Amino acid sequence: MFSVDIAAYAVMSNHYHLVVKLSPDEVDSWGNDEVLARWCSLYKGPPLVQRYYRGDHLCPAELRRIDEYAETFRQRLGDLSWFMKCLNEAIARQANKENECTGHFWESRFKSQALETEEALLACMAYVYLNPIRAAMADTPETSDHTSIKERIQPAFNLAEAIAGQTEQQALTEFAMPLKPLLAFEGVIRNSVQRRILFSFEDYLELVDCTGRVSRNDKRGAIDEKALPILERLNLDPGRWCHRATAFEDSYQDYRAPAGRGQAA
Repeated sequence: MFSVDIAAYAVMSNHYHLVVKLSPDEVDSWGNDEVLARWCSLYKGPPLVQRYYRGDHLCPAELRRIDEYAETFRQRLGDLSWFMKCLNEAIARQANKENECTGHFWESRFKSQALETEEALLACMAYVYLNPIRAAMADTPETSDHTSIKERIQPAFNLAEAIAGQTEQQALTEFAMPLKPLLAFEGVIRNSVQRRILFSFEDYLELVDCTGRVSRNDKRGAIDEKALPILERLNLDPGRWCHRATAFEDSYQDYRAPAGRGQAA
């Protein structure tokens, strides 16, 4: 729903890490109707917006107010704080329901750090991917549950079921948008605007694998130095991997939630 791309994530036992890319130019390109549709997938919106969304007749003054609402929602859909608010609110609601309790779930507000160079971005992504290994929760990146690197390597999610679950938990009111894939790797592109990650995924897998073999005194885990290189463990050659990665990204582009359970077709 937001103009935010996910580059990497790792869900740990009592916290999670996200590496995101903000795209303010993307939200500026959305028309008012698209902005309202995206926002109303997260919240019902003010009564006037609900009337507009139903197609009720509105007077000129009400339509001007709709434009003002759309501009407010546009700013929120491009804002990291609002993105984290919506995400953490849904997680807290689910956790409190499971624990049959109320009150604050998160200890404090999220912490963020700007990544201003490609080196910083790649280093941070590697840190996030290796969290489960450093915590001795997994032996290799491809066996690290609840991480984006495993999702990229072994996509096996039931997307319709996941979205239905979010709707049941009231994190979504509907889902009528194409599912956004993880931020893609595209290698070095010259003389053009860099939209994705300035690296090839094959090279990045090797970088993470190599970094994970370095032991740290303050952490328990590391990849076994005798383990095969990651591309050999995955039985992937470069050409085969590029085809698979491309097919994986394409599989997300046109996905939409099925009708039913309060969702739009």
